[in-house]
Amino acid sequence: MTAAAASWRFDAIGTGWEVVTERPLPAPVRATVTARIDAFDRDWSRFRTDSAVSALARGGGPIAAPVDAVAMLDAIAALSAATGGAVNPLVGDSLDALGYGADYSLRSDRPVPAPGDWIERLSWRDGRLALREPATVDVGALGKGRLVDVVLEIVGSSVDGDVTVDASGDLAVRGRPQRIGLEHPYDARRAIGVWEVTDAALCASAVNRRAWPSATGETLHHVLDARTGQPVRTIAATWAVAPEAMMADAIATALFFDGGPRLAHQWGVEWVRMTTDGRVEWSPGCHADLFVRTDAGARTAPASRPTGGPRTVAGPRPNSLER
Repeated sequence: MTAAAASWRFDAIGTGWEVVTERPLPAPVRATVTARIDAFDRDWSRFRTDSAVSALARGGGPIAAPVDAVAMLDAIAALSAATGGAVNPLVGDSLDALGYGADYSLRSDRPVPAPGDWIERLSWRDGRLALREPATVDVGALGKGRLVDVVLEIVGSSVDGDVTVDASGDLAVRGRPQRIGLEHPYDARRAIGVWEVTDAALCASAVNRRAWPSATGETLHHVLDARTGQPVRTIAATWAVAPEAMMADAIATALFFDGGPRLAHQWGVEWVRMTTDGRVEWSPGCHADLFVRTDAGARTAPASRPTGGPRTVAGPRPNSLER
């Protein structure tokens, strides 16, 4: 991206966005982007009473399937199979039970596992979306990545040259390479490495972005194991690079669980993840430049190396789609 690049910053789905192009985007293109994001949010946000998934939660459907339903739910089915059911699109009620619901109370009640037979309860074929009985669908495992792909397609088909779409932790690049800092999940002033991304997407997830205390003082966060309804305790942050943001976002979610690295290998996705005790792991052949030291065989991320100036992502920041 050249020094004269134009930046369009705005808030949507409850988080910050930035679209960087070589020249300012024409007003009609901005309007198209804004309308498409709102339509996506109106379909999939469990925080909106007028959304399609809220209608399902009240009545079970069937309703007309949103245009993104097949692509996203097919991918979530693959995530669920790979992680032994830890990823589950009916985890919305589990999040609600811990206080991360529409009222955003952030007051925990009790963990509620998501239904293990979700694939029998939820159908998304033949242009219809339906539940066997009412439940809360949550596509945060990959929803924001899908929306980044949509925005990149709109902008990229409308302008020439380099394009970067950054949705606070989910980022896609067309054209000139971009150096991306990998934010330390326990110190936002630092990075554990830098990843150069060209014509690809980098998506991240971290447990520190939406965290709140339980009634007993235990810290809760938004990354749940659907089988237990409890927050994940072993992985602190993940990063994944793939040709498309939805794929990268999906793997960034899967990496919190056993089976995630295997699925990443099957999909050809590079990744990095940091455990809650500070160890850093990465995929074979990963091209990230990681700032790690080796102590008795352990790969540990230091908390003292600065980012060196590149755009930095950890996130994702709070938004109305992410789980």
